[in-house]
Amino acid sequence: MAYEQTTARLVLEDGQVFEGQSFGANGESFGEIVFNTGMTGYQEVLTDPSYYGQIVTMTYPLIGNYGVNVDDVESRGPNVRGFVVREFSEIPSHFRSMDSISGYLKKNGILGIAGVDTRMITKSIRSEGTMKAVLTTENTPVEELLARLSEPFARDQIDHVTTQSTYRSPGGDRRIVAMDFGMKSGVVRSLLARHCDVIVVPARTTAEEVLSWQPHGVMLSNGPGDPEDAPYAIETVKKLMGKVPIFGICLGHQLIALASGARTEKLRFGHRGVNHPVKDLKTGRIAITSQNHGYVVAPESLEGTDLVLSHVNQNDGTVEGLVHRHLPVFCVQYHPEARPGPDDSDYLFDDFMKMVDDYRAGRWVSYAEAE
Repeated sequence: MAYEQTTARLVLEDGQVFEGQSFGANGESFGEIVFNTGMTGYQEVLTDPSYYGQIVTMTYPLIGNYGVNVDDVESRGPNVRGFVVREFSEIPSHFRSMDSISGYLKKNGILGIAGVDTRMITKSIRSEGTMKAVLTTENTPVEELLARLSEPFARDQIDHVTTQSTYRSPGGDRRIVAMDFGMKSGVVRSLLARHCDVIVVPARTTAEEVLSWQPHGVMLSNGPGDPEDAPYAIETVKKLMGKVPIFGICLGHQLIALASGARTEKLRFGHRGVNHPVKDLKTGRIAITSQNHGYVVAPESLEGTDLVLSHVNQNDGTVEGLVHRHLPVFCVQYHPEARPGPDDSDYLFDDFMKMVDDYRAGRWVSYAEAE
């Protein structure tokens, strides 16, 4: 049966209006419009908590051809504010498929729009920078929508996506406390695959509470928004550094930088996709990485800190990895757990395990000592 067609509009804060076909829920949804360059992995994108508060445009022209399933979710459900595609598939084909993309969005109350010029939208974002937008199936006048877009958005994204209570996933003798700032399920799976006893705690957990678990290591997860909007997390990271080995991913990476005295800044249009080349400065090797972030560490702000640049983005030279000169702390801006994307950087979890084991055995050597 053909999908019931309803008109939807996407209005950008610069006044551009795109009209297309609705293929999800009805209503109005406001958010920051961004684009993702991945050819596959749309279900992981939809359920990545780091996309909370954002309307995601997929640059690949056909989305939904393999449907959705229960295995490719990265959180409790979709976190995006809206989904923008050139064309969606009404009849998915894959042996694991349990629903169509349109049915999935509708069941989860997410608005989608198809039949729009996603290339033009992407070029506008690249030219003008990330903008606010509204996706609507209502008849609200454009002038009213633009007036509402001029109002500031809430800046408490982390509180909406973090776990509300501590939970534990036993898996081995390495006790790792994972601070959930909007953590993807892939991070926990990567730790469990390495025989870790994973305790996931809410974002506002204090350093004292984290240390009460007597962890062998601490994982700082990815998450949405501006890291400077989470001063409580920065303070927690400051107190944890030097007490236990720490590995940070994405937002966790930025929090480590801020806790060490560096500064973060917003990118013009962010890095979102599964094909970003990153160079490991220690080995000289290039990894193709999965990325989803709008903020980066300002490279000039590293001067005077104890952080050493370890990885660099080959597209624009931005900071992609840091290691502490004296403490058992390192972090990367990208996603070594992938999902979606290549597993080139999966070895970083092994590096974290080695750091944890060496620190427990009293044989860990700092970056400064190893130089």
